[in-house]
Amino acid sequence: MTTALTTISATASKAGVDLLRIVRINEEIKSVVGVAFKINIMALNAIFLAKRAGTAARGFGVLSNELRVFSQDLRNCMSSLTGLIHGCVNEVSLVLQDIRHTRLLRQAVEMAPTARICQVLAAREIENDRHSVRLASLRKQLKRALEDAFQMVELGGVLAKSAKIEAAYGQSFAVPLAQVSGEFDAIVEEIRSSLEALRRSAFFTGK
Repeated sequence: MTTALTTISATASKAGVDLLRIVRINEEIKSVVGVAFKINIMALNAIFLAKRAGTAARGFGVLSNELRVFSQDLRNCMSSLTGLIHGCVNEVSLVLQDIRHTRLLRQAVEMAPTARICQVLAAREIENDRHSVRLASLRKQLKRALEDAFQMVELGGVLAKSAKIEAAYGQSFAVPLAQVSGEFDAIVEEIRSSLEALRRSAFFTGK
């Protein structure tokens, strides 16, 4: 029984660490959402600038619009990630609650091992397993969603770099167009770096 209580304590410690990791992931995603919003504003300004530049910046204008769509898609993707994170927080909280109840029940069994208490403990352990399986599933879903977001940002990086090339054809507007496209590239790279760090989070290894 002492071994079982030791195992419970270790599981509780791991769940507490998981909760901290999820909070960090959520904060990083909030940061990405804020940066994605900046891309949307920049893209609208870039589209306006391209219109002023005329036919020479037509390709730049098309790419700027694609970047605006990208920023909206990215924000939608981050919203889905946030939903999964909330699910993870809920499941980890339930796991911690299960652990507390199981610990108390095991202590009760040690003091008075009645049939009824043993039955309640068995039912509680089944519930513990159910929440652990649910958390493992959410962990995998969140990792897949992050991979999808990362691939989306890779595409955004291609668009930003293409905009830098198109800026060179902007004639008298080439300099301001190059400045805007450079900002696009820097922001998309910032998002890519953030998502790359999230993909390496220890939360996904379950260790």
